[in-house]
Amino acid sequence: MVTVSMKVNGKNYSGEVEPRTLLVHFIRDNLKLKGTHIGCDTAHCGACTILWNGEPVKSCQILAVQAEGADLTTVEGLELEDGKYSIEQESFREHSAMQCGYCTPGFLMMTRYLIRNNPEMTRDEIREQLHGNYCMCTGYQQIVDAVQDAQRKFIKSRK
Repeated sequence: MVTVSMKVNGKNYSGEVEPRTLLVHFIRDNLKLKGTHIGCDTAHCGACTILWNGEPVKSCQILAVQAEGADLTTVEGLELEDGKYSIEQESFREHSAMQCGYCTPGFLMMTRYLIRNNPEMTRDEIREQLHGNYCMCTGYQQIVDAVQDAQRKFIKSRK
């Protein structure tokens, strides 16, 4: 067993893991944060996307021991205080950008990254940036609409 320590959603965590434990399993099993989904285990679907030091990563392809000292954000870290939805969550809700919801956490994490790093993307740029996240239910029209709406809200919140 190996001890790992990291910050997740602003809180410090430490735990013991087998050296080959995937980060997604540490997040779900050790930290009990079930919002990060396991979809394909091959980094194709994006359901396990989290932010690692502000950058999107697919947690099914990273060992928990590699996250030693990292600052991670999972979908649970998006909720604002007082139980309010984040900009991303509100936009996805308003645009019905989900059906079964399995892929939604990964899309929300990518949206968080995208709107904070390039809040004025075109629809084509958004589609290109989301290429590593897949939805089997809705298609992508509503998802792109939600990302654009989140961009507008984020820009407005900075003024």
